Amino acid sequence: MYIIAGLGNPGRQYETTRHNVGFHVIDILADRMGICADEKKHKALCGRGMLEGRKTILLKPQTFMNLSGESIRSAVDFYKVEPENIIIIYDDISLEPGQLRIRGKGSAGGHNGVKNIIAHLGTQEFLRIKVGIGEKPRGMDLADYVLSRFSKGEQEMMEGAYKEAADAAAVLLSQGIAEAMNRFNGKRKAEEA
Repeated sequence: MYIIAGLGNPGRQYETTRHNVGFHVIDILADRMGICADEKKHKALCGRGMLEGRKTILLKPQTFMNLSGESIRSAVDFYKVEPENIIIIYDDISLEPGQLRIRGKGSAGGHNGVKNIIAHLGTQEFLRIKVGIGEKPRGMDLADYVLSRFSKGEQEMMEGAYKEAADAAAVLLSQGIAEAMNRFNGKRKAEEA
């Protein structure tokens, strides 16, 4: 069994912010799996189904970003999922908007949601799909930036990135991390060059 968690903040006022890219990817995965990810469980909105022939739990933690680990830990304990079968999807300011980066482990890299997940799981050994949201403008507060909205042009690019991130999750399940990294890491930048 796999847990795929997309990070974000609950509430209408946060729906279209840069910090909520994970929620958008979960919505696409739920649609592809033909399920609803709206059951309230594990301090999250969740849904269960099959992805690439594997039992998969989709999670959208409702704890607010900085406490995402509480929700992930609850689901991990309930379903007895090993860390290597957890995929976390989240925003990354060190990547260009729409660029993806797949990782098998690593530090939080300054992302408070991931930092909280590492603290609750006691390990950095879980899969990540990072979705680039672009670097914050000089002089702008980081919290203000991640809670800001994409421009119209960026939003169109991000819609494609959400679909690619959902594709990457499917490849992680069906073909493993090496194939996912090979196919999706830095892809957007290469295409634009």
